[in-house]
Amino acid sequence: MHLAAGAPAARILAFGGYRPANVVTNDDLAATIDTNDQWIRSRVGIARRRIAGADETVADMAVAAGGKAIAASGISAGDIDLVIVATCTQETQIPGAAAVVAHRLGVRAPGAYDINAACAGFCYALAGASDAIRAGSAQRALIIGAEKLSAWVDWTDRSTCIIFADGAGAAVVTAADAADEAGIGPVVWGSAGEHGDKIVIPDRTSFIFQEGQTIFRWATSALGPVAKAACERAGVAPADLAAFVPHQANLRIVEAIARQLKAKNAIVADDIVDSGNTSSASIPLALARMIEKGDVGSGEPVLIIGFGAGLTYAAQVIMTP
Repeated sequence: MHLAAGAPAARILAFGGYRPANVVTNDDLAATIDTNDQWIRSRVGIARRRIAGADETVADMAVAAGGKAIAASGISAGDIDLVIVATCTQETQIPGAAAVVAHRLGVRAPGAYDINAACAGFCYALAGASDAIRAGSAQRALIIGAEKLSAWVDWTDRSTCIIFADGAGAAVVTAADAADEAGIGPVVWGSAGEHGDKIVIPDRTSFIFQEGQTIFRWATSALGPVAKAACERAGVAPADLAAFVPHQANLRIVEAIARQLKAKNAIVADDIVDSGNTSSASIPLALARMIEKGDVGSGEPVLIIGFGAGLTYAAQVIMTP
């Protein structure tokens, strides 16, 4: 038996993001439910969020974000041989989004699959793409986090409708020529299945439910060590990070993990203020915006960490394209 010869490492060529046009402010929500701008900001840090149109699908948003990432990468869609879509909000389970998205983007006959690790999905997909390239199973991958959470939210429930939103973020991943050019560090991942009932959609006719305080306590106590471990495995000190981009779940959670990490020189992503919680899309969306604004430069170390329902989590240090 002969095994494929893989690359010494993988790196990211480009990011791309898509945000729906419809902006819903806290005042808009206050007109329909018992809440107000100050209450929402003080609890989750959100000022506004983007909501997809009624006919806009997870695949539509994935195509938009994936197309931007490919355009920025300098390669063509035909060069891609693996497509992974991270999502937990497909309207139906069959077919998966990845093959459909790949076809619409002009990616010819790639390996294609969806992954559901909820809000940690992008980090799981990035680890999968990196490992596939290093193993020789793929050469260039497109990974996308895309979510339409608005379709799974009870808009009369102020504990959830103020938080969740829609969007997609993508990255193109390719082989690095040498190990010292690695752009994706070792993943540190895991799960806490004993809390699997804390964020759920109970059945096909239900909306998303979460025990917010339990999730807050878990995230602010368990994830600091995971973030530090990802830095250690990558050989990057927290003080040397250019940015820290955690899943944009709640601004208080983001700030609490950042304090524990003590990454004194890192810009801390706060995309949640304008975008809400977009689950697996939140990390690539935040990174795409930070790169576009020039908040982080090329070749700088950034720590990302995703966490959510399951409970699943994953973290890795990446180098910006």
